[in-house]
Amino acid sequence: MSYQTNSPQSKTKKRGGCLRILGILSILALIVLLIGAIGGYFYWQSVKKTPQYSLALLVDAARRDDKEKVAQIIDTEQVVNSFAPQITEKAVELYGRNIPAPIIAKVAQFVTPLMPVIKEQAKKELPNIIREKTEKFDNIPYWAIALGADRALDIKIEGDTAHITSKIPTKPLDVTMKRDGDLWKVVALKDDRLAQKIAEKIGQQLMALASKGNLENAQKQLGVDKLGDMLKNLNDIFKEK
Repeated sequence: MSYQTNSPQSKTKKRGGCLRILGILSILALIVLLIGAIGGYFYWQSVKKTPQYSLALLVDAARRDDKEKVAQIIDTEQVVNSFAPQITEKAVELYGRNIPAPIIAKVAQFVTPLMPVIKEQAKKELPNIIREKTEKFDNIPYWAIALGADRALDIKIEGDTAHITSKIPTKPLDVTMKRDGDLWKVVALKDDRLAQKIAEKIGQQLMALASKGNLENAQKQLGVDKLGDMLKNLNDIFKEK
């Protein structure tokens, strides 16, 4: 007796079995893809609430020169208020060498009227430093910056405050951010190079104006009242040295 193992019915059954297996595998693949898509969606939604996402938006806004978006992510007043003391410290380093600490402390009391000038210079330079800090990311999509920020940045979050520093010594960054709804705002910035640049600019401006001897004109340019009294007080202090 012989058996016909390759009969049409047998082939049909095998084909049907293969199709069922392929169907099951296709359904499983679709389920895996669906789960992955859902997981990716919720992960991205969680990323959008992180400081690095707000920094990525800042990078994107800066390269597009979107001033309105930049203003949403940077609290200019707080940044400038936090930055002004750094400029004063740099000014002391530049112009206060070999001067006793008590004299410097007295000088600090009399330069308070210059604080608006310092803050105004800081405001002018802030867009430049933002552009300088972000231009190296010009060719990187903002979403890639948000996802890969952990590789280059050390991000420490305490409640509604985040302190962000660079992991790369040659590319310093020191930023403080505060939670503001679903975004984070930059509220403080440390940058020694910028602080020195502004201190030098203000110092040169003061010396140039003082050398001309026109205090009234100097007061107008600097926006400082009673500049003559301030300079006299400073002169008296340095005589004590």
